[in-house]
Amino acid sequence: MSSATEVDNSIYYVPERGWYPVFLAFGLMVLVTGLGSWLNETRAGEAGSWTQSLIGLAITSFVLYCWFAKVISENAQGMNNAMLNRSYVWGMGWFIFSEVMFFAAFFGALFYVRALVVPWMGGEGDKGLTGTYLWPEFEAVWPVISNPDPALFTNPGNTMAPPSTPSAWATYLPFLNTVILLSSSVTVHFAHTAIKQENRTKLIGWLGFTVLLGIVFLGLQVAEYIVAYRDMGLTLGSGIYGSTFFLLTGFHGFHVTMGTFILLVQLFRALKGHFSHKDCFGFEAASWYWHFVDVVWVGLFIFVYVL
Repeated sequence: MSSATEVDNSIYYVPERGWYPVFLAFGLMVLVTGLGSWLNETRAGEAGSWTQSLIGLAITSFVLYCWFAKVISENAQGMNNAMLNRSYVWGMGWFIFSEVMFFAAFFGALFYVRALVVPWMGGEGDKGLTGTYLWPEFEAVWPVISNPDPALFTNPGNTMAPPSTPSAWATYLPFLNTVILLSSSVTVHFAHTAIKQENRTKLIGWLGFTVLLGIVFLGLQVAEYIVAYRDMGLTLGSGIYGSTFFLLTGFHGFHVTMGTFILLVQLFRALKGHFSHKDCFGFEAASWYWHFVDVVWVGLFIFVYVL
């Protein structure tokens, strides 16, 4: 790696070539194919194995650690000029936009099922004739807890929409998690303000509190899933309601996990003395991502739990 004294800051800094993208793609391939295999085996009634997915996760995590450590090291050596920093801003912006489109697809699927497919299966309109003849007893009401073919898709015992959950405390979990995530948006903003004020004590305190709120959110979501599986029989195999519920909340939970980990890395950097009001894009990118995750949850809370 070149030293900072050898870098011409008047031109765009091009990092040296590396194999990080290749190894990252390989790790993600192992992770995703392993997860797909586990889902298919579980759906077929077999005991799925997490081994391949865990190997892929380990590879992905190690590559990201090495890659980010190198980027942070280059920044600490003064190799990043204004033009490169602008490319970081655009890169993070496009990444968040791709995540917006990712969740838009799932919200679109939820709308399509609720507004069109379920009424058709209940016999509404010309396209509902199939449902009228095949499942005349089907009740076209969302959430679908009485599937057209219970022999193929086991009916869930109830829905996760309050107040229909089987335990009183679980009824308030979605609302409590909403309060937690919205509060974490405020605390991460306070941490950003602390950077601008060059107050490291407040930065560490507010950022640590944000990480704690993220962990609490994930813990409560695990508790909610336990209630769904153990007390309600709500699984990925329990029809369209179970599929959409777990896909939307599960992928969001994955993003909260990633966001919490990213903020934890920023906390470690803050403890090591990184960040100033002129050089804090790593923290800003993490906070953008966290605000995005919070906004998605508000949409989930409204369309999955309330409406």
